[in-house]
Amino acid sequence: MVNLTIDGRSVSVCEGTSILDAAKSIGIDLPTLCYLKGYNEIGACRVCLVEIKGVERLVASCNTAVEEGMEILTNSPRVREARKVNVQLILSQHDSNCATCVRSGSCQLQSVANDLGIFSLDYEKKIPKNNWPVEFPFIRHESKCIKCMRCIQVCNNMQNVGIWDSINSGSHTTVGVSHGRSIWDTDCALCGQCITHCPVGALRERDDTDKVFEALADPERITVVQIAPAVRAAWGESLGLSREQATVNRLVAALRKMGFNYIYDTNFTADLTIMEEGQEFLERLKNRDKYTFPMFTSCCPGWIRYIKSHYPDMVDQVSTAKSPQQMFGAVAKDYLAEKLGVDPSRIFSISIMPCTAKKGEAALPTMRYNEDYPDVDVVLTTREVDRMIRAEHINPASLAEAEFDTPMGIGTGAAVIFGATGGVMEAALRSVYYLVEGKNPDADAFENVRGMDGWREAEYTVGGTRVRVAVANGLGNAHKLIEALRKGEVSYEFVEIMACPGGCAGGGGQPIAPNEELAEIRGQTLYGLDKSAATRFSHENPAVQEFYEYYKDEYHAKRLHKLLHTDHKAWDIPLSPDVKL
Repeated sequence: MVNLTIDGRSVSVCEGTSILDAAKSIGIDLPTLCYLKGYNEIGACRVCLVEIKGVERLVASCNTAVEEGMEILTNSPRVREARKVNVQLILSQHDSNCATCVRSGSCQLQSVANDLGIFSLDYEKKIPKNNWPVEFPFIRHESKCIKCMRCIQVCNNMQNVGIWDSINSGSHTTVGVSHGRSIWDTDCALCGQCITHCPVGALRERDDTDKVFEALADPERITVVQIAPAVRAAWGESLGLSREQATVNRLVAALRKMGFNYIYDTNFTADLTIMEEGQEFLERLKNRDKYTFPMFTSCCPGWIRYIKSHYPDMVDQVSTAKSPQQMFGAVAKDYLAEKLGVDPSRIFSISIMPCTAKKGEAALPTMRYNEDYPDVDVVLTTREVDRMIRAEHINPASLAEAEFDTPMGIGTGAAVIFGATGGVMEAALRSVYYLVEGKNPDADAFENVRGMDGWREAEYTVGGTRVRVAVANGLGNAHKLIEALRKGEVSYEFVEIMACPGGCAGGGGQPIAPNEELAEIRGQTLYGLDKSAATRFSHENPAVQEFYEYYKDEYHAKRLHKLLHTDHKAWDIPLSPDVKL
């Protein structure tokens, strides 16, 4: 242990602890911009400066370790003045039009500047120009980048993709796309973790809210919206709702007030995904000689982009089942259109997702059941739907809960845990067990695949067959798992991969809470909903049973596979620079 004083208070912490963490241990939260624990501890922004008695220069608290007998001042006149100058210098190269910035109110630079009382600048403004394709699923604003390097470290070390890099040198150093590529020519997984870990508004999702407002105003369009499982655990955060208030049925009420014609639950097609993926897994198990194992889950588009660009030789091991979003889009313009007796071209399909990669997935050429129109017309992130609610001046807390429409508004507990890492695996095993044994297992029999560890494994016996499974969340962990598979160090039959840490609960489209990681808390909300659900098995969903009954006749049966499955090889993505064919 190391003993020191911080602002006159005695502190005892473990050797190697940073001054920043030592201060935090006694309730002193120092301002930071570039710091990201475990990933970006480079002291680049110089905002967390502190004064050490006997040391002439101020030091960055985030990457300076404590020493025995240190006397530290965290807010001396020297410290305050230095922080103020450093933040003003950052602001001199930053587009400070906060009223038109998506991060206004949750921007760490805005917060630090306000706390320091910076109301004017002593330095000339020099703002870089923006040059970014506005059609891309996410947008980068060069004029807002503060060169904190967080996006680089997250993309390289958390996600193992390496889309961002520092370019130029000296005072001209900035962030750009690595290897001199355009963003369209990269192997970006579109996971959005660079967005959620950016301290300012330099990165954001492409805003598609105007397209939805336009559709709502068009009487010829039938607006059909689906709500993903993980959205219900997060949508109220930026609207000031408690987790108890922010129920999915209150979100349904807000969407109803906005004017959506039909509001459904993606849980319906999450249950469909389990049925299709479960049957496919059993088919592979019965014909082991025809397939390479493990079979990988297919519901995460960020993961699909990653395996196609990093391990193209393994794409055949991915389930052919579409993601719940894309199943819903196809089913809405076929099954639902027939139920409603309307031309499918009139249906405008909107999905509310915790994910930025879903925007890219909906645009794939393979995601068009009918070649004349896409299955999903617009994807909104959780952040975007929150902005729409605010734009409509709706106070969700004042709304009575409303129910989903039927028949595609019914989901099970198994479906709702899709939003948490391990949830797809657990839901699949529940139904696989039933399909083999002819009876339900205990609903919590497979709960040891839960948790936030980056790579987890388990083994079960189903119908006398040993089934080894693994779950990974975050593409960096997926990389470690796949490399171990390829080296023969591990062996599994079934693997779930989610691109984002914590799964969809920590998705790149979820509300941003500066310096907080909320995936675990959101995941616990989803598990609580599963625990209290009336039905906890996908195969018991009455709407799913009705759907399969509808497609039993010869005319409909021929269309079922195309509705629910896809060919992952039928579209291209640039290979990672690390791939050697």
